[in-house]
Amino acid sequence: MARTRTPRGPYVREARLDGPAAEGWPFTIPAVRALADGAVLDLDHPVTVLCGDNGSGKSTVVEALAAAAGLNVEGGSTNFRFSTREAETPLADHLRLVRHPGRRPADGFFLRAESYFNVASEIERLDAVPNSPRLLPRYGGVSPHERSHGESFLDLVTHRFGTRGLYVLDEPEAALSVTGCLALLARVTELAEAGAQFVLATHSPILLAIPGAVIHQLDEHGLSRIAYDDALPVVTMRAFLAAPGRFVERLRSDAP
Repeated sequence: MARTRTPRGPYVREARLDGPAAEGWPFTIPAVRALADGAVLDLDHPVTVLCGDNGSGKSTVVEALAAAAGLNVEGGSTNFRFSTREAETPLADHLRLVRHPGRRPADGFFLRAESYFNVASEIERLDAVPNSPRLLPRYGGVSPHERSHGESFLDLVTHRFGTRGLYVLDEPEAALSVTGCLALLARVTELAEAGAQFVLATHSPILLAIPGAVIHQLDEHGLSRIAYDDALPVVTMRAFLAAPGRFVERLRSDAP
């Protein structure tokens, strides 16, 4: 009998909002309002990256995506159900994921940089439950609390992520050095080429350069698909590196 293989990704084709926008935040964010007005977020790629300035809605959208995919809002997989505070994800109640028929990920994980400390604590707690399967080997064999923030992120994507998963990452560069971002780029590329699907929100020009990534920029106009060279983090970083002194002087002269 032929061995059945788990279908490869991408697993989610698009995200859209059902029904009209509700009142108040986050529907006041231009990108969310655009979705409420009928725009569709194209996700039909191994790697989709969201970029934009602070307050543009990147984290709001990826958090809602994670929740709609059944992942723990504070971080983790579908099996993580802890919460250190009441998480409000009103967008997730309206967001609908359109999936590929016949394609179901074998795994999933939401990496939320700001709350990974809480995920690490939950891993330790679950690992200490008598007669339960050991979790730490899947995270590199060492508690994330015994590693630096950046090392624990790389342990996660190296040991925990696989080739048949849906992985949502919110600003993973927050804990990473430049070389750490390059290591993450290499690992995401490897897994995506083997069948995993990634959706990232990032400010990092390095992560925006993941080969084959489709980039959506969120701004005051809503959201739009753009080329790497036109992405705000890339344009701004290139201008700064070309003449750091002049760039800083201009910032100082513009200051009130």
